[in-house]
Amino acid sequence: MTGRRAPSLLVLLVSVIGLLTILYPFLLPLFGQEERLARRGIEVPILFALLGAICLLTILVEIQRGTARPGASASKLVALLGVLVATDAALRLIPTVLGASPIFLLIILAGFAYGADFGFLMGALTLLVSAFITGGIGPWLPFQMLTAGWIGLTAGMLPRSGRKREIAMLALFGGIWGLLFGAIMNIWEWPFAAPGLQQQVGLYWVPGMTLGQTLHTYVHFYLVTSLVYDLFRSIANILLVVLLAQPVLRLLDRFRERFTWQPWTTYDAAPSPFVPND
Repeated sequence: MTGRRAPSLLVLLVSVIGLLTILYPFLLPLFGQEERLARRGIEVPILFALLGAICLLTILVEIQRGTARPGASASKLVALLGVLVATDAALRLIPTVLGASPIFLLIILAGFAYGADFGFLMGALTLLVSAFITGGIGPWLPFQMLTAGWIGLTAGMLPRSGRKREIAMLALFGGIWGLLFGAIMNIWEWPFAAPGLQQQVGLYWVPGMTLGQTLHTYVHFYLVTSLVYDLFRSIANILLVVLLAQPVLRLLDRFRERFTWQPWTTYDAAPSPFVPND
């Protein structure tokens, strides 16, 4: 779960399935299947179960991979993941303003420090645990888990560089995801925001829309209903990264150095300054 390697196939699989599930209101009109939106619902428990299984399998694979290397400490990284998830989930209890939330900072920084798979697990499990703490369990939960997982996953694919450059990059990254999180989360419920509506009013999905009309209407819906909340989230992400990212990253990097196995490097012995007499 460390390093800058590409995401595992398990994480990519659930990401592709989740993306198709989220975007399916835009995909069905391409096949003339708009009426199937009315029967939507079975994908929620399926996606939730799939996310849980993928998270568990990813953790088990990382533990197995770690135990296969002498001196590796994958189990310690898993324990660290649990501590970070519990800490971040508890932060959701802090009162916030509109869409701002402190939970995204640790998801971004953990993914950036430990890699794409760790970041995906951090995001998905944080939203899962925090839902139990705050009573936020509902059909939106698997989509929240998936989207938060993508935040950590993409953070783990960012390049490491000088600290000042990293902070600026992560601040921009957090600002962009502050907007994207709301935009993605709106999609799953948008087609059902006005059930029974048969005529277009410029905000809601109605049967018979073309792909172009669907996109145009959703953009209008997002700008009217969600943009202000997402701007608060975006600004909060930027401020938290600027203020806290440097000390938190230093701490996370220190844990990574302690928990990650490094091979011995051999050096040629230096010649002794004392030459024995013949």
